[in-house]
Amino acid sequence: MKSMRLVALLLVALSFGACSKSGGPIIPDITGIVVDKGDRKMYLVSKNTVKKTYDISLGFAPTGDKKIRGDGKTPEGTYIIDRKNPNSQFYLSLGINYPNINDVAEARALGQNAGGDIFIHGRSGTDWMTKRDWTAGCIAVKNDEIREIYQSVRVGTPIFIRP
Repeated sequence: MKSMRLVALLLVALSFGACSKSGGPIIPDITGIVVDKGDRKMYLVSKNTVKKTYDISLGFAPTGDKKIRGDGKTPEGTYIIDRKNPNSQFYLSLGINYPNINDVAEARALGQNAGGDIFIHGRSGTDWMTKRDWTAGCIAVKNDEIREIYQSVRVGTPIFIRP
C-alpha cells in the first residue's frame, strides 16, 4: 500500500512539473548553439549534427558586433551559457556570458561601458509582433521554443554567434 501511495505521489509531482513554464520536450545531448545573425537562425547542435533550428529576433540595430551598452546590437563571437533564469521578464531565459574580457577592453578603448545582460529568451509584450528585431541585444524565440531550449541546454554550453 505504501508503494502505491509513493507511485501516486510521484505521478502527481511529475504532472505538476510538466505544467510548469520551464517544462518542454528535451532535445538530448546538445553540445553547442550556433546563431547566424544574417539568416536570423539559431541551431541547437549535438557534436556535428544540427538537432533543431529556430527563427530568431535580434537587437533593434542588428548589423555589426555589440560594442557598447545601449547600441541595440547582438554580440558576435564565442560565448558560454552561464545561467538559467526561470523568472525572466521575457518568459524564460538563458544567460550569455557577455561581456567577456575582450568586449570590456573594446568598450573601454572607446571610453564606454560594454553593457551586459544578454540572453536567449522568449517573448513578452507586443514588440515582437510589429518589429522583426526588437530586443536590446538579446536573441528572442517564441515562448514554446524557449521552453524546449531551456530544458535542453545546460549551463556551460558554448554559443557561437556569427554575423
